[in-house]
Amino acid sequence: MKTRILILLLMLGGPAALQAADEPAVPRQPNIVLIITDDQGYPPLARHGHPWIRTPNLDDLYDRSTRFTRFLVSPTCSPTRSALMTGRHSMRNGVTHTILERERLTLNAVTLAQTLRSVGYQTGIFGKWHLGDEEPYQPHRRGFDEVFIHGAGGIGQAYDCSCADVPDNSYFDPVIRHNTVFKKTRGFCTDVFFTAAIDWIHRTSQRNQPFFAYVAPNAPHAPYLAPDDWKQRFLKAGFGEDQAAFYGMIENIDHNVGRLLLHLHGDDLMNNTVVIFMSDNGMTGGGSGRAGQSLGSTPEGNRMPFFNAGMKGLKGSPDEGGIRVPFLVRGDGRWPGGRDVDRIAGDIDIFPTLAELAGAENPAGQVEGRSLLPLLRNPAAEWPDRYLFTHVGRWPTAANPDDFKLKNFSIRSQQFRFVNNEFLFDMQADPGQQTNVIDQHPDVVLKMRKAWDDWWEQTRPLLVNESAPMSKIRPFHQLYFQQLQNGGIPEWSPEWTGGRQ
Repeated sequence: MKTRILILLLMLGGPAALQAADEPAVPRQPNIVLIITDDQGYPPLARHGHPWIRTPNLDDLYDRSTRFTRFLVSPTCSPTRSALMTGRHSMRNGVTHTILERERLTLNAVTLAQTLRSVGYQTGIFGKWHLGDEEPYQPHRRGFDEVFIHGAGGIGQAYDCSCADVPDNSYFDPVIRHNTVFKKTRGFCTDVFFTAAIDWIHRTSQRNQPFFAYVAPNAPHAPYLAPDDWKQRFLKAGFGEDQAAFYGMIENIDHNVGRLLLHLHGDDLMNNTVVIFMSDNGMTGGGSGRAGQSLGSTPEGNRMPFFNAGMKGLKGSPDEGGIRVPFLVRGDGRWPGGRDVDRIAGDIDIFPTLAELAGAENPAGQVEGRSLLPLLRNPAAEWPDRYLFTHVGRWPTAANPDDFKLKNFSIRSQQFRFVNNEFLFDMQADPGQQTNVIDQHPDVVLKMRKAWDDWWEQTRPLLVNESAPMSKIRPFHQLYFQQLQNGGIPEWSPEWTGGRQ
């Protein structure tokens, strides 16, 4: 197995919070690096108790971060990405699916990138966008200065609508759209995306501007493919090909997170950079099937059960396992690391948090999340309870959404999760959702039902993509073939030679 990069932080300057008395205060505008993996979910992290995966760099980030232990996103990828880009629930952005024109982020929304750019940030995206492949919806039109992305929801995906990547694209040596020009890259996709991010961060940091780097690898999303040296350990332990590749992709992500953090230290950026690590929805299980299925063996030959950190549900579920993800926030010199926050928080809170960090105003009438800065500064800060709403969406095209109002939904408060209008779980006493306590708490159920009715009534008029006709063209296909005819596909390589490492 390839040697992991271990981040020797103490050898690179010691704790960032120890500043000399005569040094200036921390600048108001930090650099921001937001890393969001695809379909990893909460369990596959060694610090979360996973029995097989080795994640030394993420473990180090975990140890130095404030950890939100109940951070809740959407059940699938486009919805979460739209929520963090706008600060409001995905359905209020018109996003009710991941394909069929229902993944498009309404053009009426102001994005996080636009907001940060308005206060002087350079903005870059590297990896997965998945909020519309048609040109008006593309990230270069939504506030990003540097764009390095694949199309659709995954490399090589194509559907009977506008949502489609470059034809016949691959996780190895993928063709990437770089600032509206398709380019051929060399290497495994995750390595390529992190190399591009590192390259851009290094070059951008030479300017007198803060930066926002949105690093969004498509891994470990299916198809489950990893370089041989990242999956061999799992194959030798008895795991099947899909599971070995899924775990191998995650260990490769860990390696690349180590690369990125090492470069932040090498460029002396860590003391003024906030680093966030998260995933976009619950774990897929790596193609393994249902929780409880026996997937592989230890080197000693003992069969091991599926690991889902004691939660119910996987990706696509309104239960805790479908929407709970890691949320690690490291801010050297701004708040201490090594602390847990047990207050529920979610994808809608990312926008207002980063806007406040940057000194930007929230767009009027758009943001419904809360800034998490009070909890980052003090995990015991006063934090009034609230409801976080979840709906899986994904009803059939042309269906009436009202027919699905009470299907595949949940409401979460600090104590309770109310699911599908018939189950209530006390998440503090029963985090695995084993016992339905709906009969014991009629007052809680009444309030949650009323809250859901009100929320649906307010949200229903904002489902702007439901009647959208299916596009007759696939924009990435069309633009790709036009470029082939007009000069071909050039090779991409990082501008900064250090970015090749």
